Amino acid sequence: MYARFARPLLFRLEAERAHHLALGGAALAGRLPGLTALIAGQLARPDPSLMQTLWGQRLSSPLGLAAGLDKNAEAVPVFTALGFGFVEVGTVTPRPQPGNPQPRLFRLPEDAALINRMGFNNAGADHMARALHGGRHAPVWVNLGKNKQTPNEQAAEDYLQSVRLLAAYADGFVINVSSPNTPGLRSLQAADELAELVGAVLSEVRARRPALPVLVKLSPDMQEADFAASVDAAAAAGVSGLIVSNTTLSREGLRGVRRAEAGGLSGRPLEARSTALIAQSYRLTAGKLPIVGVGGVSSAQDAYRKIRVGASLVELYTALIYAGPTLPARINAGLAGLLRRDGLTQVGEAVGADVRD
Repeated sequence: MYARFARPLLFRLEAERAHHLALGGAALAGRLPGLTALIAGQLARPDPSLMQTLWGQRLSSPLGLAAGLDKNAEAVPVFTALGFGFVEVGTVTPRPQPGNPQPRLFRLPEDAALINRMGFNNAGADHMARALHGGRHAPVWVNLGKNKQTPNEQAAEDYLQSVRLLAAYADGFVINVSSPNTPGLRSLQAADELAELVGAVLSEVRARRPALPVLVKLSPDMQEADFAASVDAAAAAGVSGLIVSNTTLSREGLRGVRRAEAGGLSGRPLEARSTALIAQSYRLTAGKLPIVGVGGVSSAQDAYRKIRVGASLVELYTALIYAGPTLPARINAGLAGLLRRDGLTQVGEAVGADVRD
């Protein structure tokens, strides 16, 4: 029904307007008594073989929703009811900011992709704290960024301020230093800067809620040596896991008429690059640091490929725009079938199976 009716109507609208319309509808649905429980009863029933416990959290599925769709945690009850094992909200900054001028979100249907240059538009950490008071059907992680006007030498304080406001309501934090749409942000991925930032955030989180995981989200656009140095620095600083990877500035192989738009590219064209970086990260960390694979996941096969090269968890966002809200349940069913095909009883058995020595 989504492909036949809802998507054609939404795709007639400008991309960001359609986004806000769909998000507003999801937020409204989440406030209707009993509705999300009904949705969860239909969609959030993944096979027991997909369950894992990481960082003390029981995750019913390795599939999560990536940051960027629900920037202000407006629709958490609905998104956590769709069959995701976890949901990432944000990116949030300590102070509200409007983001970049519109238009700033573009569909590339020919490539099953999106380009965005949103610029961390969000209502601020105070607003998100209020939004996260509501119920949820799965763990919710908060993706943290810095305000555009904050110079890099003061960036750590932005991340810490958001931690202070949100630690009571989050199930985990993600340090975003890899968006291409905030000037200078990616320089925080450099090994020395990253180690200092991770150390500061970890100290703040441990002082408030020691069990909360803290992950770092990395860019796919770094040179191999720089990527390896950043992975090593994050691991040495004690980060709980890595998210590989953020959007890319590459436009290689695109066919869409909006391919020349500035911003970060997500979706199908990122699949091979992100999968290769997951394998590299798994080898660099000897399989000892959980990796969340993101980039181009639109099917159970895509998710399974990332798991088998080292991802303990995977995330999607762009594919949900093209395939609709039943996609998580379909991917869960497909993953369970792939595990059975390979004679595996738990998804954790597949993690890194194709790259282990």
